[in-house]
Amino acid sequence: KRPLVAILGGAKVSDKIGVITNLIEKCDTIIIGGGMAYTFQKYLGHSVGNSLVEADWIEKAGEMMEAAKAKGVNFLIPVDNRCGKEFKEDTPVSIRPASCIPDDEEGLDIGPETEVVFADAIKGAGTVIWNGPMGVSEWDNFASGTITVAKAVADSGAISVIGGGDSVAAV
Repeated sequence: KRPLVAILGGAKVSDKIGVITNLIEKCDTIIIGGGMAYTFQKYLGHSVGNSLVEADWIEKAGEMMEAAKAKGVNFLIPVDNRCGKEFKEDTPVSIRPASCIPDDEEGLDIGPETEVVFADAIKGAGTVIWNGPMGVSEWDNFASGTITVAKAVADSGAISVIGGGDSVAAV
């Protein structure tokens, strides 16, 4: 049922490259969160601090964004992030625009503005396919993005297919 929305999160673009490329041909909207979003942000020239980036996949990330644009697919990446200075559960949280994460911080979850953007995109979905968390969802300080997306999927009334341990746990 259209529109078809795919939500992809998790750590690595390289793990989902084939899936994203395939979904560009099928989806109306693709939502990218989790650690892999920073590779896409880096392609756009954004400062991502110490966030997870797969340097070998930056150009491919850009190619996928361009392919989605050419196909008319709404390709969403975070506009803001919840960040921390350390990869630790109790690190203090700061909210940073996606374009300028300080050098001494790393993105660990999507931010509150992104939660709204992603939830709005999910609201009108006919079908949702979701794999991967929006952040370090096992830590309370960085679970909000995944929880918000899970609630949006549940509230959408869309046919939904959810796979992956962290995504299923959030639901």
